[in-house]
Amino acid sequence: MPATAVIDTEGRMAENILYFARLVRGAGIPVGPGKVLDAITAVKTLGVGQRQDFYWCMFALFVNREDQRALFDQAFHIFWRNPRMMERMMSAMLPTIKVDREEELEEMTRRLADATGSSNLAASSPQDDEEIEFDASFTYSSKEVLQDMDFEDMSVEELNQAKLAIARLRLPIMKVPTRRFQSSLQGSQVDMRASLRASLRSSDSIELKFKKVQQRHPPLLILCDISGSMSRYSRMFLHFMHGITNDRDRIQAFVFGTRLTNITRHLRHRDVDVALDSVAESVDDWSGGTRIGACLKEFNNRWSRRVLGQGAITLIISDGLDRDNADDLAQQMDRLSKSTRRLIWLNPLLRYEKFEPKAKGIKAMLPYVDDFRSSHNLNSLMALSEVLSREQPRHRYSSLQDIA
Repeated sequence: MPATAVIDTEGRMAENILYFARLVRGAGIPVGPGKVLDAITAVKTLGVGQRQDFYWCMFALFVNREDQRALFDQAFHIFWRNPRMMERMMSAMLPTIKVDREEELEEMTRRLADATGSSNLAASSPQDDEEIEFDASFTYSSKEVLQDMDFEDMSVEELNQAKLAIARLRLPIMKVPTRRFQSSLQGSQVDMRASLRASLRSSDSIELKFKKVQQRHPPLLILCDISGSMSRYSRMFLHFMHGITNDRDRIQAFVFGTRLTNITRHLRHRDVDVALDSVAESVDDWSGGTRIGACLKEFNNRWSRRVLGQGAITLIISDGLDRDNADDLAQQMDRLSKSTRRLIWLNPLLRYEKFEPKAKGIKAMLPYVDDFRSSHNLNSLMALSEVLSREQPRHRYSSLQDIA
Protein backbone atom coordinates (compact mmCIF):
# COMPACT_ATOMS: atom_id res chain seq x y z
CA MET A 1 0.00 0.00 0.00
CA PRO A 2 2.68 2.58 0.82
CA ALA A 3 4.43 1.95 -2.46
CA THR A 4 1.16 2.29 -4.35
CA ALA A 5 0.43 5.58 -2.63
CA VAL A 6 3.81 7.00 -3.58
CA ILE A 7 3.36 6.06 -7.23
CA ASP A 8 -0.11 7.60 -7.29
CA THR A 9 1.17 10.79 -5.69
CA GLU A 10 4.03 11.16 -8.17
CA GLY A 11 1.64 10.57 -11.04
CA ARG A 12 -0.66 13.37 -9.88
CA MET A 13 2.27 15.70 -9.29
CA ALA A 14 3.51 15.08 -12.82
CA GLU A 15 -0.01 15.70 -14.11
CA ASN A 16 -0.14 19.10 -12.40
CA ILE A 17 3.15 20.12 -13.95
CA LEU A 18 1.93 18.92 -17.33
CA TYR A 19 -1.23 21.06 -17.10
CA PHE A 20 0.83 24.06 -16.04
CA ALA A 21 3.21 23.53 -18.97
CA ARG A 22 0.24 23.44 -21.36
CA LEU A 23 -1.00 26.72 -19.94
CA VAL A 24 2.27 28.63 -20.36
CA ARG A 25 2.84 27.08 -23.79
CA GLY A 26 -0.59 28.25 -24.90
CA ALA A 27 0.27 31.72 -23.63
CA GLY A 28 3.34 31.86 -25.84
CA ILE A 29 6.27 30.52 -23.80
CA PRO A 30 7.89 27.63 -25.71
CA VAL A 31 7.77 24.68 -23.32
CA GLY A 32 8.31 21.30 -24.94
CA PRO A 33 8.05 17.76 -23.59
CA GLY A 34 11.73 17.75 -22.68
CA LYS A 35 11.32 20.68 -20.30
CA VAL A 36 8.26 19.06 -18.73
CA LEU A 37 10.24 15.89 -18.00
CA ASP A 38 13.09 17.97 -16.60
CA ALA A 39 10.65 19.84 -14.36
CA ILE A 40 9.19 16.61 -12.99
CA THR A 41 12.66 15.23 -12.32
CA ALA A 42 13.77 18.47 -10.65
CA VAL A 43 10.72 18.60 -8.36
CA LYS A 44 11.24 14.98 -7.33
CA THR A 45 14.89 15.75 -6.57
CA LEU A 46 14.51 19.10 -4.80
CA GLY A 47 11.15 18.52 -3.15
CA VAL A 48 8.39 21.10 -2.75
CA GLY A 49 8.79 22.23 0.82
CA GLN A 50 8.36 25.93 0.07
CA ARG A 51 6.35 27.77 -2.55
CA GLN A 52 9.27 30.04 -3.42
CA ASP A 53 11.58 27.08 -4.09
CA PHE A 54 8.99 25.53 -6.39
CA TYR A 55 8.50 28.85 -8.21
CA TRP A 56 12.19 29.30 -8.97
CA CYS A 57 12.53 25.68 -10.00
CA MET A 58 9.82 26.10 -12.63
CA PHE A 59 11.16 29.52 -13.59
CA ALA A 60 14.67 28.21 -14.27
CA LEU A 61 13.34 25.49 -16.55
CA PHE A 62 10.54 27.27 -18.42
CA VAL A 63 11.83 30.85 -18.87
CA ASN A 64 14.73 31.62 -21.20
CA ARG A 65 14.06 35.26 -22.10
CA GLU A 66 13.55 38.37 -20.00
CA ASP A 67 10.29 39.32 -21.76
CA GLN A 68 8.75 35.99 -20.68
CA ARG A 69 9.21 36.70 -17.00
CA ALA A 70 6.05 38.73 -16.39
CA LEU A 71 3.92 36.25 -18.31
CA PHE A 72 5.32 33.29 -16.38
CA ASP A 73 4.87 35.08 -13.07
CA GLN A 74 1.18 35.72 -13.76
CA ALA A 75 0.62 32.18 -15.03
CA PHE A 76 2.28 30.66 -11.96
CA HIS A 77 0.36 32.67 -9.39
CA ILE A 78 -2.97 32.14 -11.17
CA PHE A 79 -2.51 28.43 -11.73
CA TRP A 80 -1.13 27.65 -8.26
CA ARG A 81 -3.31 30.21 -6.45
CA ASN A 82 -4.70 27.75 -3.86
CA PRO A 83 -3.03 28.98 -0.64
CA ARG A 84 -2.80 25.46 0.78
CA MET A 85 -1.48 23.97 -2.44
CA MET A 86 2.17 23.98 -1.39
CA GLU A 87 1.36 22.31 1.93
CA ARG A 88 -0.24 19.32 0.25
CA MET A 89 1.65 19.39 -3.05
CA MET A 90 2.57 15.74 -2.90
CA SER A 91 -1.11 14.86 -2.72
CA ALA A 92 -1.35 16.98 -5.89
CA MET A 93 -4.94 18.10 -5.90
CA LEU A 94 -5.49 19.94 -9.16
CA PRO A 95 -5.45 23.71 -8.61
CA THR A 96 -8.52 25.85 -8.86
CA ILE A 97 -8.42 28.70 -11.36
CA LYS A 98 -11.15 31.21 -10.57
CA VAL A 99 -11.06 34.65 -12.11
CA ASP A 100 -14.33 36.23 -11.06
CA ARG A 101 -13.22 39.77 -10.26
CA GLU A 102 -12.78 42.36 -12.94
CA GLU A 103 -9.59 43.82 -11.44
CA GLU A 104 -7.93 40.39 -11.49
CA LEU A 105 -8.89 39.83 -15.11
CA GLU A 106 -7.44 43.19 -16.10
CA GLU A 107 -4.10 42.25 -14.56
CA MET A 108 -3.83 39.14 -16.70
CA THR A 109 -2.15 39.50 -20.06
CA ARG A 110 -4.30 38.83 -23.10
CA ARG A 111 -2.38 35.74 -24.09
CA LEU A 112 -2.47 34.23 -20.61
CA ALA A 113 -6.21 34.79 -20.27
CA ASP A 114 -6.82 33.33 -23.70
CA ALA A 115 -4.62 30.32 -22.96
CA THR A 116 -6.47 29.78 -19.69
CA GLY A 117 -9.77 29.79 -21.52
CA SER A 118 -8.64 27.41 -24.26
CA SER A 119 -6.75 24.90 -22.13
CA ASN A 120 -9.97 23.34 -20.75
CA LEU A 121 -8.25 21.92 -17.72
CA ALA A 122 -11.53 20.88 -16.11
CA ALA A 123 -12.27 18.40 -18.86
CA SER A 124 -8.87 16.75 -18.40
CA SER A 125 -8.92 16.72 -14.61
CA PRO A 126 -9.17 13.37 -12.84
CA GLN A 127 -10.94 15.12 -9.93
CA ASP A 128 -14.66 15.37 -10.57
CA ASP A 129 -15.32 17.83 -7.76
CA GLU A 130 -12.87 20.47 -8.95
CA GLU A 131 -14.41 23.45 -10.71
CA ILE A 132 -12.58 25.89 -12.93
CA GLU A 133 -14.23 29.20 -13.72
CA PHE A 134 -12.85 31.94 -15.89
CA ASP A 135 -13.84 34.73 -18.22
CA ALA A 136 -11.53 35.08 -21.19
CA SER A 137 -13.72 37.22 -23.42
CA PHE A 138 -12.18 40.28 -25.02
CA THR A 139 -13.29 42.97 -27.38
CA TYR A 140 -13.01 42.20 -31.07
CA SER A 141 -10.10 43.77 -32.92
CA SER A 142 -11.06 45.53 -36.12
CA LYS A 143 -9.16 44.88 -39.31
CA GLU A 144 -7.18 48.10 -38.99
CA VAL A 145 -6.14 47.38 -35.42
CA LEU A 146 -5.22 43.81 -36.30
CA GLN A 147 -2.93 44.93 -39.10
CA ASP A 148 -0.96 47.18 -36.75
CA MET A 149 -0.89 44.79 -33.80
CA ASP A 150 2.35 43.05 -32.90
CA PHE A 151 2.25 39.27 -33.34
CA GLU A 152 3.68 39.01 -29.81
CA ASP A 153 0.65 40.81 -28.34
CA MET A 154 -2.08 38.94 -30.18
CA SER A 155 -4.50 36.62 -28.46
CA VAL A 156 -5.20 33.17 -29.84
CA GLU A 157 -8.29 34.37 -31.71
CA GLU A 158 -6.40 37.31 -33.18
CA LEU A 159 -3.55 35.02 -34.24
CA ASN A 160 -6.07 32.84 -36.07
CA GLN A 161 -7.46 35.89 -37.85
CA ALA A 162 -3.93 36.97 -38.74
CA LYS A 163 -3.16 33.52 -40.17
CA LEU A 164 -6.24 33.75 -42.38
CA ALA A 165 -5.12 37.19 -43.58
CA ILE A 166 -1.64 35.86 -44.33
CA ALA A 167 -3.12 32.95 -46.30
CA ARG A 168 -4.89 35.48 -48.55
CA LEU A 169 -1.79 37.65 -48.91
CA ARG A 170 -0.35 37.85 -52.41
CA LEU A 171 3.20 39.08 -52.81
CA PRO A 172 3.85 40.66 -56.22
CA ILE A 173 7.40 40.15 -57.49
CA MET A 174 8.71 42.24 -60.37
CA LYS A 175 9.57 40.54 -63.64
CA VAL A 176 13.09 40.61 -65.03
CA PRO A 177 14.30 39.89 -68.59
CA THR A 178 15.63 36.42 -69.35
CA ARG A 179 17.78 35.07 -72.18
CA ARG A 180 14.77 33.47 -73.85
CA PHE A 181 12.40 35.00 -76.39
CA GLN A 182 8.67 34.71 -77.03
CA SER A 183 6.50 35.52 -80.04
CA SER A 184 5.11 39.03 -80.16
CA LEU A 185 3.07 41.08 -82.65
CA GLN A 186 4.91 44.24 -81.62
CA GLY A 187 8.36 42.81 -81.00
CA SER A 188 11.50 44.71 -81.95
CA GLN A 189 13.38 41.73 -83.39
CA VAL A 190 12.56 39.53 -86.36
CA ASP A 191 12.01 35.89 -85.51
CA MET A 192 13.72 34.27 -88.50
CA ARG A 193 12.75 30.73 -87.57
CA ALA A 194 9.07 31.56 -87.24
CA SER A 195 9.19 33.64 -90.45
CA LEU A 196 10.67 30.77 -92.47
CA ARG A 197 8.08 28.35 -91.10
CA ALA A 198 5.34 30.79 -92.12
CA SER A 199 6.81 31.12 -95.64
CA LEU A 200 6.30 27.39 -96.24
CA ARG A 201 2.55 27.91 -96.03
CA SER A 202 2.56 30.63 -98.71
CA SER A 203 4.75 30.96 -101.80
CA ASP A 204 3.62 34.47 -102.77
CA SER A 205 5.09 36.41 -99.87
CA ILE A 206 6.97 36.02 -96.63
CA GLU A 207 5.25 37.33 -93.55
CA LEU A 208 7.74 38.51 -91.00
CA LYS A 209 7.31 37.24 -87.46
CA PHE A 210 8.62 39.15 -84.49
CA LYS A 211 9.81 38.23 -81.03
CA LYS A 212 10.61 39.94 -77.77
CA VAL A 213 12.60 39.11 -74.68
CA GLN A 214 10.67 36.89 -72.30
CA GLN A 215 10.22 38.24 -68.78
CA ARG A 216 9.79 36.21 -65.64
CA HIS A 217 9.84 36.91 -61.94
CA PRO A 218 13.16 35.93 -60.32
CA PRO A 219 13.41 33.02 -57.88
CA LEU A 220 12.77 33.82 -54.23
CA LEU A 221 14.83 32.31 -51.41
CA ILE A 222 13.56 32.53 -47.80
CA LEU A 223 15.79 31.78 -44.80
CA CYS A 224 13.72 31.83 -41.59
CA ASP A 225 15.11 31.78 -38.04
CA ILE A 226 13.25 29.33 -35.75
CA SER A 227 15.37 29.79 -32.62
CA GLY A 228 13.88 30.38 -29.17
CA SER A 229 14.05 34.17 -29.46
CA MET A 230 12.02 34.03 -32.70
CA SER A 231 9.51 31.35 -31.68
CA ARG A 232 6.39 33.57 -31.61
CA TYR A 233 7.20 35.19 -34.95
CA SER A 234 8.53 32.12 -36.77
CA ARG A 235 5.13 30.42 -36.43
CA MET A 236 3.48 33.27 -38.30
CA PHE A 237 6.23 33.38 -40.92
CA LEU A 238 5.75 29.68 -41.64
CA HIS A 239 2.16 30.51 -42.61
CA PHE A 240 3.51 33.37 -44.73
CA MET A 241 6.03 31.05 -46.42
CA HIS A 242 3.33 28.46 -47.08
CA GLY A 243 1.07 31.06 -48.68
CA ILE A 244 3.62 32.40 -51.16
CA THR A 245 5.01 28.92 -51.90
CA ASN A 246 1.56 27.84 -53.11
CA ASP A 247 0.97 31.15 -54.90
CA ARG A 248 3.88 31.00 -57.35
CA ASP A 249 6.70 28.78 -58.55
CA ARG A 250 10.46 29.03 -57.99
CA ILE A 251 10.26 29.51 -54.22
CA GLN A 252 12.88 27.90 -51.98
CA ALA A 253 12.31 27.90 -48.20
CA PHE A 254 14.79 27.03 -45.45
CA VAL A 255 14.62 27.26 -41.66
CA PHE A 256 17.58 27.44 -39.34
CA GLY A 257 18.39 27.43 -35.65
CA THR A 258 21.43 25.38 -34.80
CA ARG A 259 21.22 23.64 -38.18
CA LEU A 260 19.84 24.29 -41.66
CA THR A 261 16.75 22.46 -42.99
CA ASN A 262 15.19 22.65 -46.44
CA ILE A 263 11.39 22.68 -46.03
CA THR A 264 10.40 23.61 -49.59
CA ARG A 265 8.76 20.31 -50.50
CA HIS A 266 6.85 20.22 -47.20
CA LEU A 267 5.30 23.65 -47.80
CA ARG A 268 4.03 22.70 -51.25
CA HIS A 269 1.11 20.79 -49.75
CA ARG A 270 -2.07 22.82 -50.26
CA ASP A 271 -3.39 22.16 -46.75
CA VAL A 272 -1.52 24.43 -44.35
CA ASP A 273 -2.05 22.14 -41.36
CA VAL A 274 -0.66 19.11 -43.17
CA ALA A 275 2.23 21.20 -44.48
CA LEU A 276 3.22 22.56 -41.07
CA ASP A 277 2.89 19.13 -39.46
CA SER A 278 5.28 17.79 -42.08
CA VAL A 279 7.67 20.65 -41.38
CA ALA A 280 7.53 19.97 -37.64
CA GLU A 281 8.49 16.33 -38.20
CA SER A 282 11.46 17.24 -40.38
CA VAL A 283 12.97 19.94 -38.14
CA ASP A 284 14.87 18.94 -35.00
CA ASP A 285 16.02 22.30 -33.62
CA TRP A 286 12.80 24.19 -32.85
CA SER A 287 13.14 27.00 -30.29
CA GLY A 288 16.76 26.22 -29.56
CA GLY A 289 19.90 28.27 -30.00
CA THR A 290 21.00 30.23 -33.05
CA ARG A 291 24.09 29.58 -35.18
CA ILE A 292 23.53 31.95 -38.07
CA GLY A 293 27.10 31.87 -39.36
CA ALA A 294 27.31 28.06 -39.39
CA CYS A 295 23.91 27.73 -41.09
CA LEU A 296 24.77 30.29 -43.77
CA LYS A 297 28.06 28.51 -44.38
CA GLU A 298 26.21 25.24 -44.91
CA PHE A 299 23.81 26.97 -47.29
CA ASN A 300 26.61 28.62 -49.29
CA ASN A 301 28.56 25.38 -49.59
CA ARG A 302 25.67 23.02 -50.29
CA TRP A 303 22.69 24.90 -51.71
CA SER A 304 23.67 28.28 -53.16
CA ARG A 305 24.62 27.02 -56.63
CA ARG A 306 21.33 25.14 -56.92
CA VAL A 307 18.84 27.77 -55.76
CA LEU A 308 20.48 31.15 -56.39
CA GLY A 309 20.59 30.98 -60.16
CA GLN A 310 18.85 33.41 -62.52
CA GLY A 311 19.13 36.42 -60.21
CA ALA A 312 17.33 35.13 -57.14
CA ILE A 313 16.10 37.46 -54.38
CA THR A 314 16.99 36.41 -50.83
CA LEU A 315 14.79 37.07 -47.81
CA ILE A 316 16.30 36.55 -44.34
CA ILE A 317 13.89 36.51 -41.38
CA SER A 318 15.85 36.69 -38.14
CA ASP A 319 16.58 38.86 -35.12
CA GLY A 320 20.32 38.51 -35.73
CA LEU A 321 21.08 37.24 -32.23
CA ASP A 322 23.80 34.68 -32.96
CA ARG A 323 24.83 32.27 -30.21
CA ASP A 324 28.28 31.79 -31.78
CA ASN A 325 30.98 34.44 -31.79
CA ALA A 326 29.93 35.56 -35.32
CA ASP A 327 33.54 35.44 -36.47
CA ASP A 328 32.64 33.81 -39.79
CA LEU A 329 29.24 35.48 -40.17
CA ALA A 330 30.46 38.53 -42.10
CA GLN A 331 32.29 36.36 -44.61
CA GLN A 332 29.25 34.16 -45.21
CA MET A 333 26.97 37.20 -45.56
CA ASP A 334 29.39 38.69 -48.08
CA ARG A 335 29.30 35.52 -50.17
CA LEU A 336 25.50 35.29 -49.97
CA SER A 337 25.12 38.95 -50.92
CA LYS A 338 27.31 38.51 -54.02
CA SER A 339 25.26 35.49 -55.12
CA THR A 340 21.84 37.14 -55.00
CA ARG A 341 20.10 39.95 -56.86
CA ARG A 342 18.85 41.59 -53.68
CA LEU A 343 19.27 40.71 -50.00
CA ILE A 344 16.37 41.71 -47.72
CA TRP A 345 16.49 41.30 -43.95
CA LEU A 346 13.27 41.25 -41.93
CA ASN A 347 13.99 41.77 -38.24
CA PRO A 348 11.19 41.93 -35.61
CA LEU A 349 13.48 43.89 -33.27
CA LEU A 350 12.98 46.94 -35.47
CA ARG A 351 9.54 47.35 -33.91
CA TYR A 352 11.27 49.14 -31.03
CA GLU A 353 11.73 52.85 -31.66
CA LYS A 354 15.05 52.93 -29.80
CA PHE A 355 16.49 49.89 -31.53
CA GLU A 356 20.28 50.02 -31.87
CA PRO A 357 22.33 47.35 -33.68
CA LYS A 358 24.60 46.54 -30.75
CA ALA A 359 24.58 42.72 -31.01
CA LYS A 360 27.67 41.29 -32.64
CA GLY A 361 25.64 39.23 -35.10
CA ILE A 362 23.64 42.26 -36.25
CA LYS A 363 26.81 44.30 -36.73
CA ALA A 364 28.30 41.54 -38.87
CA MET A 365 25.21 41.10 -41.07
CA LEU A 366 24.04 44.67 -41.60
CA PRO A 367 26.73 45.93 -44.04
CA TYR A 368 25.73 43.28 -46.61
CA VAL A 369 21.97 43.94 -46.58
CA ASP A 370 20.09 45.89 -49.27
CA ASP A 371 16.88 46.38 -47.26
CA PHE A 372 16.57 46.25 -43.49
CA ARG A 373 12.91 46.17 -42.46
CA SER A 374 10.69 45.29 -39.55
CA SER A 375 8.54 42.14 -39.55
CA HIS A 376 6.35 42.17 -36.47
CA ASN A 377 2.81 42.63 -37.83
CA LEU A 378 0.64 42.26 -40.92
CA ASN A 379 1.46 45.71 -42.25
CA SER A 380 5.17 44.94 -42.24
CA LEU A 381 4.53 41.85 -44.37
CA MET A 382 2.35 43.75 -46.81
CA ALA A 383 5.05 46.43 -47.08
CA LEU A 384 7.28 43.83 -48.72
CA SER A 385 5.36 44.44 -51.93
CA GLU A 386 7.05 47.84 -52.19
CA VAL A 387 10.44 46.16 -52.30
CA LEU A 388 9.60 43.14 -54.44
CA SER A 389 7.25 44.74 -56.97
CA ARG A 390 9.89 46.77 -58.79
CA GLU A 391 13.59 46.73 -59.55
CA GLN A 392 15.62 48.93 -57.21
CA PRO A 393 19.29 49.86 -57.03
CA ARG A 394 21.31 47.90 -54.54
CA HIS A 395 21.96 49.64 -51.25
CA ARG A 396 24.57 49.00 -48.62
CA TYR A 397 24.45 50.13 -45.01
CA SER A 398 27.77 51.91 -44.91
CA SER A 399 27.39 52.62 -41.19
CA LEU A 400 25.35 51.21 -38.35
CA GLN A 401 23.43 54.47 -38.13
CA ASP A 402 22.21 54.15 -41.73
CA ILE A 403 18.93 52.43 -40.85
CA ALA A 404 15.71 53.51 -42.52
